[in-house]
Amino acid sequence: MNRMKTIIVDDESLARRGLALRLQQIPGVDVIAECANGQQALDAIAEHSPDLVFLDIQMPGIDGFEVVRKLQADHMPMVIFVTAFDQYAVDAFKVHAVDYVLKPIDDDRLHEAIERAVAHHRQEESERAKQRLMELMMGMTGASASTIEEMVQNGTPASGWPDKLVIKDGSDIHLIRTADIHWVDAAGDYMCIHAGGETHIMRITMKELEKMLNPSQFLRIHRSTIVNKDFISGAQTLGNGEFMLSLEGGAQLKVSRGFRERVRELLSA
Repeated sequence: MNRMKTIIVDDESLARRGLALRLQQIPGVDVIAECANGQQALDAIAEHSPDLVFLDIQMPGIDGFEVVRKLQADHMPMVIFVTAFDQYAVDAFKVHAVDYVLKPIDDDRLHEAIERAVAHHRQEESERAKQRLMELMMGMTGASASTIEEMVQNGTPASGWPDKLVIKDGSDIHLIRTADIHWVDAAGDYMCIHAGGETHIMRITMKELEKMLNPSQFLRIHRSTIVNKDFISGAQTLGNGEFMLSLEGGAQLKVSRGFRERVRELLSA
């Protein structure tokens, strides 16, 4: 995760300096500006687009709550309110603060607030990455957002033979071109998809995956193996009536007896 750009806002100079010194000791936090009032805070947030703001509630003129209300959506950082009076806590969370800390700030409480901000930041980064990938997928496939979401959730195409497989790996989403798939083999309820020199793991059954792949291009050669015809470079007949296929790149795959007729048809075509 990137370091969190942080701004401190407090009308008391000693309070600002003290908090800045403590935050400098916390990994992952960069204090990029200090502000003495609400207007300075609004200007600094607009200029720097920080990830996190420590915001004093009680300030003359524009107080901490008003700063948040005046922020534009494009510049909405995470906010940790700082106050000497805990009766402000309820109001703090009404304006969606990540947390609040009481003056004088306790070290353990400060670290707890930072940890909450870090967790929130990671979640936001994940959501932003998902949105960027969603937009990329929509641009490449022409599918709607709801269709892409269905593909991600179900691991199956909405219709037709997809040009790409959507493989979800934790919070990451990979797009694998079906034309790049050399072969697929099963490992329980998971499929190992070999494409472009890499192996991707997809949670799906062989039967479900086979329905997603164009049968004019992909051939079932074993109960646990599917091969892309375009990458078959040769074949060898084994003594027991089975075949051994050679693929571009050096892989060799055995064809079981139950599927040998389909392979013969392919080789004789």
